[in-house]
Amino acid sequence: MRLLLIEDDLDLINQLRPQLQKSGFAVEVAQDGVDGEFLAQEESFDGIVLDLGLPNRPGLEVLSNLRSAGVETPIVILTARDSWQEKVDGLKHGADDYLTKPFHFEELQARLEAVMRRNQGRADNSLVCQGVRLDVDTQQAVDASGQTISLTGKEFRLLRYLITHAGKIVSKTELSEHVYEEEMLKDSNVIEVYINRLRQYFGKDFIETKRGQGYIVQRDESN
Repeated sequence: MRLLLIEDDLDLINQLRPQLQKSGFAVEVAQDGVDGEFLAQEESFDGIVLDLGLPNRPGLEVLSNLRSAGVETPIVILTARDSWQEKVDGLKHGADDYLTKPFHFEELQARLEAVMRRNQGRADNSLVCQGVRLDVDTQQAVDASGQTISLTGKEFRLLRYLITHAGKIVSKTELSEHVYEEEMLKDSNVIEVYINRLRQYFGKDFIETKRGQGYIVQRDESN
């Protein structure tokens, strides 16, 4: 899953980014409101963490502009302690949740997962498709026979994205964007390697190739 962190505090960025990556996110960073708004409108993200105290363009204005532009990405805003009016204004302008600084990373992670889960219509932090269950918290999968499989970070990101978008053909480019950060090499051949690994775990028919288009995990018939 791909996350946009719009935050100007470099110490906080350096603290959060590796933790978010370890939690299964490909993280892009913008350090002011103008760049953050541009990225959020021009690129695809699964979630946004938005500090309201930004240089160049206030976070509340960024939030309002994004919602006015039709950007529906789940957004968690970061506010200063005791700034209750900011929280109210943020929620009124379309934020999905808020967090007060300072905070524990585990709470940010939980709130992010919650707003994305609601956006995807899920009840809990597990994803189930074609007999495969993916636990977001443990980054483990259980195959149709009940065997538990521990996934690498990139295997987890890839499987999570495919199951979340079950029934939709996903291109290699889209997969690359949601597995790798912007500055990392996005080699389509590497995506094929990870697709083949997932097929070894869950069966060659679990992920279908649509020639010239991409890959698809079919929805369960009951969905």
